[in-house]
Amino acid sequence: MTRTIRLAALVLTASAAVANAQEINFGVIATDSASTQRERWEPFFRDMEKKTGITVKSFYAPDYAGVIEAMRFNKVQVAWYGNKAAMEAVDRANGEVFAQVMFADGTFGYQSVLITHKDSPYRTLADVLGNSKAITFGIGDPNSTSGFLVPSFYVFAKNKVDHRTAFKSVRSASHGANIQAVLAKQVDVATNNTEEIEKLKASKPELASQIRVIWESPLIPSDPFVWRKDLDPSVKSRLKAFVLGYAKTDPQEKAILKNIYNYGGFRDSSNDQLIPIRQLELFKDRSKVENDAALDAAARAKALADIDARLAALKL
Repeated sequence: MTRTIRLAALVLTASAAVANAQEINFGVIATDSASTQRERWEPFFRDMEKKTGITVKSFYAPDYAGVIEAMRFNKVQVAWYGNKAAMEAVDRANGEVFAQVMFADGTFGYQSVLITHKDSPYRTLADVLGNSKAITFGIGDPNSTSGFLVPSFYVFAKNKVDHRTAFKSVRSASHGANIQAVLAKQVDVATNNTEEIEKLKASKPELASQIRVIWESPLIPSDPFVWRKDLDPSVKSRLKAFVLGYAKTDPQEKAILKNIYNYGGFRDSSNDQLIPIRQLELFKDRSKVENDAALDAAARAKALADIDARLAALKL
């Protein structure tokens, strides 16, 4: 009887382990409201369930950090991130890049932008920087690549401007919220990206026509999919096969991806995708050190040498 009970307990334990391996929580960063993101992503997740046999539960946090922290504590096992957030997940949440999204036109990049209302007097970056004390500015989530990291370097660090004090006021919000704020003239200028602008042109051209793009960044690598490194290998295998094979020929699958962010498919990727973002983060840090009047010469030299060594290591 005792052996039978033990055997039954082992079977139940094994069954529970299998069941747990067949379920994942998939995180989606907050580039827009949770309801909007749910509408975009749920059809993709339902296809994922059908083709992999894995139960997929979606997780929509109110900010980027919520998804990163959820992955850190294994409440989320797979996630769609921007590159900056993916870097944080790799460094702090046991994450690993395994795929990269492709746009419908076959490209693998997008751009950060500054936007304003078409009625705004601001037409160039020089206009914005020259009139900053009169401008209410909308910046992105601190973990956003296009909403925060890229403009922080190319717009502010390179022009020796501290965005926190340069403007009349600064507010931080998602891409979608910043678009709405510009349309409502609640902010004068805001960060965004070409993904969101193209999405708005396709869905609501009458609103897109009210927005003026006044600055574009160099090309940013398109977004990665990240999983926890300790995810069950069999689950990884099925997920990767599904993702890399998705929307190759099926018109319905193509329509689902196009509705997310004008995506067209995926390709294999790795943590190497994040190297340009790491370089950008270090260049931004270097600019801060160079312009930090509080540092003495020795401290500045030491900090710059450390950053330069880290930059050199990334080029190996």
